This record gives sequence, structure tokens and C-alpha cells, in this order.
Amino acid sequence: RIALLTGVVCLAASAIAQEVRFDYDRGANFSAYRTYQWVERAKATSTNQLMDQNIKSAVDSQLAAKGLQRVESGGDLQIAYQAAIDHEKQFDTWGAGPRWLGTTRVTSSTIDVGKLVVDLYDPAKGQLVWRGMAEKTLDLKKDPEKNYQNLQKAMAKLFKSYPPSYGSK
Repeated sequence: RIALLTGVVCLAASAIAQEVRFDYDRGANFSAYRTYQWVERAKATSTNQLMDQNIKSAVDSQLAAKGLQRVESGGDLQIAYQAAIDHEKQFDTWGAGPRWLGTTRVTSSTIDVGKLVVDLYDPAKGQLVWRGMAEKTLDLKKDPEKNYQNLQKAMAKLFKSYPPSYGSK
């Protein structure tokens, strides 16, 4: 039971934490990219118009802080994103008394995990040069302003690694 309890607690703790990852083309010259444009890729996402505006606004502010300028066409980079909300099970357990005589109770609940992937393409090369992924447990019943602030924080954390430092990942 102790091993099960430890595993469940670690799993629950990891579900709450915000996670970001990125990868990039080590041969790309990121200092040459000065402008970008949004493009639609084959979207398997079902974002609504407000979510789309919020995601683009959060990414735009991060890229502007990095010195990139958004243009309507002819950008040095093309940017697309994919967003999804996964429903995952969370297990909570607690017990009382000695291990061999005690009682243990396990409950489960469904949590929403938001995932956002941002892709930066070099249109001259026709290839992906940077990909970032952010994942965080969501509370869709929260105030929309709180969710927007969480999105802003996630994008700040994600784009902290852009442009990438060569030799590190």
C-alpha cells in the first residue's frame, strides 16, 4: 500500500505542475529571423475564436519581446499551433491506522489537462525549425481572466528558451 500511495501521490503532483518542452533545428540561423506570420496547418484542434485570439496574443507578446515583428505575409517564420484538452483520471488515496489493520480509501476524479504545441517553420527551407509544447492542469470553471493569465505564464515559460542557445536543449 505504501508503494501504491507513493506512486499515486507522485502522479498527482506531476499532473498539477506546468510542464514545457522544446526542440529545434541545430542548423537553423535564428538570428536571421526578424518577422513572422501566422499560418493555418492541418488543424486537428477544436479551438473557438476567443481561444484562438488568446493563444495568438500570448505568443505575439512573447515574440515581440524577442524582437520579432508580426507581418501579414512574407514572414521569415511561419507560426502555427495545435491545442487540445485531455481528460485524465486522478486518484487520491488516504488511510488510517497501522498498515495491516488500517483502512485505505481511494477516490478518483477527472482532471482537464490543456496541451498547446507551437511550431515555427522556415518557409524558405520548408521545414520546422522550432517546436515548443506546454502542458498544464486546467480548471475550466475558473474565471476566464485567471485562465488567460495561466496561458500568459505558460507562454513566457515556453519562450524563455527562444531563440535556443546552441549546444543546449
